[in-house]
Amino acid sequence: MPGTRYSKFTAISGYFEHDNEPEGPQFRAVTTYNLGLLHRYYSPDGTLNPIEECTQWDRFMKQLDHLNREGKSKYMLFYVVRHGQGYHNVKEDEVGREDWEDHWARLDGDGSATWFDAHLTEKGKEQAAAINTFLRTSVVENGLPVPMRHYTSPLSRCLETTRIAFADLETASIKEKPETVIKEDLRERLGIHTCDRRRTRSWIHENYPDYNIDAGFTENDELWKPDRRESLDEHTLRINNLLTDIFEDNPGPVVSLSTHAGTIGALYAATGHREVRVATGVVVPVLVKADLEG
Repeated sequence: MPGTRYSKFTAISGYFEHDNEPEGPQFRAVTTYNLGLLHRYYSPDGTLNPIEECTQWDRFMKQLDHLNREGKSKYMLFYVVRHGQGYHNVKEDEVGREDWEDHWARLDGDGSATWFDAHLTEKGKEQAAAINTFLRTSVVENGLPVPMRHYTSPLSRCLETTRIAFADLETASIKEKPETVIKEDLRERLGIHTCDRRRTRSWIHENYPDYNIDAGFTENDELWKPDRRESLDEHTLRINNLLTDIFEDNPGPVVSLSTHAGTIGALYAATGHREVRVATGVVVPVLVKADLEG
């Protein structure tokens, strides 16, 4: 549609338990059975053949198709994955948030562990493997749709999580292997924290040669600054740009995002979702509507 651009994004509630989970620092969302898909009536239900057995996901996907056909707005379901535990998470838990922010977050490590562009811990790898088991089981037993594209942050903990969490998922229901795209805009909040400074483009390509690196991706990290932390408003604008790119790419009705706690918060701010905090090594569903301008 020439002269149009997706500019406003809204999280649509009423489909998943996660839509109404508690806000605030005392709660952390976890992966729930069937992604917490609610049993409810959908507009296309009357067109279903009563003889055929339809899973709850079959019905939801018909509803998603119906929504995408009935107007100018476009709808997409995101499987939002927070990476598994990284070495920076361990250090912050050890010293506390205040000491982490004031001192340790500015260092590359402490002599026994390194958290510059932090890798997953063994626990983090187990969490990512648990996501994979959950997804593969849900595809086979419940008809969970497989994302046709995976978008991931270029930081090591997300690249590792994506590789483990979505390994061989396509063999469960589809023959075509989904594409994985590395997006700078999925990075954690930029600046000061060394765990959020990325490695070079060459390193990423060498270690993840089957991943497509987004256009404009520079060799060295030119976004991270040692003396300035990105604001929430700036982060939210970055996520709005990310959503514009994804909706205009039109990869399909279901995609995954492998990202970070701060970026999930910015995603929720950009879409008006409840400010639900998400634990490490977790996948949660977010249905987003995109509206056009022009």
